[in-house]
Amino acid sequence: MFTLLASLTLMSGCAQSGSKKAGKSGGDALTTELDSVSYAIGLSVGTNLKSQGMELNPDAVAKAIADLNAEVEPPFDAQAADMMVRNYMQAQMAKQQEKNIQRGKDFLEENAKKKGVQVTESGLQYKVLTEGSGNNPTETSQVMVHYHGTLIDGTVFDSSVERGEPITFGLNRVIKGWTEGVQLMKPGAKYEFYIPSELAYGERGSGPKIGPHETLIFEVELLEIVE
Repeated sequence: MFTLLASLTLMSGCAQSGSKKAGKSGGDALTTELDSVSYAIGLSVGTNLKSQGMELNPDAVAKAIADLNAEVEPPFDAQAADMMVRNYMQAQMAKQQEKNIQRGKDFLEENAKKKGVQVTESGLQYKVLTEGSGNNPTETSQVMVHYHGTLIDGTVFDSSVERGEPITFGLNRVIKGWTEGVQLMKPGAKYEFYIPSELAYGERGSGPKIGPHETLIFEVELLEIVE
């Protein structure tokens, strides 16, 4: 555990430190292949940690790397370091969860007051953009849809519209907000759904862009109910 987390932490801080020294473009200081690969690893790991809301002291990170290279004995052993990293990451995740919960709650309270927004018993909010015609799908229906998904700050996390390719799936195999919401639609309809985290991915989140307890916004067009 320590090896993984500490390595990620150290590389992330190193990338931040190097970026500061290099000014606007960190690439200006990369003169060898080793420099470039090291920087690329730092960018990858740093991006991941940043998405989790991790805050680090780049000077302390750089010192740890320098001490390791110089074989200087660290001030605490691997077991203590492992516990420090675990506790810190858990505390950071808890802070992010609390922040997301409150942001989502505030957003949904204000959004429910907007014209055209309807709220179901479960807490799902939706707005009809275009009505369709025909039969509604059922919970076990296969449907073909186009969708565009964002966080409440506008960050796009997934979009079949941008990919230019609709998706087909069973309504009983997706998040609860989709299972409930798409059943309200008829083919040809386009709705906007505002999905509380408990009807989406909850405390686990999903992928690098959807954090724990994120409220999600989807614009969904029901193209057809697939027989």
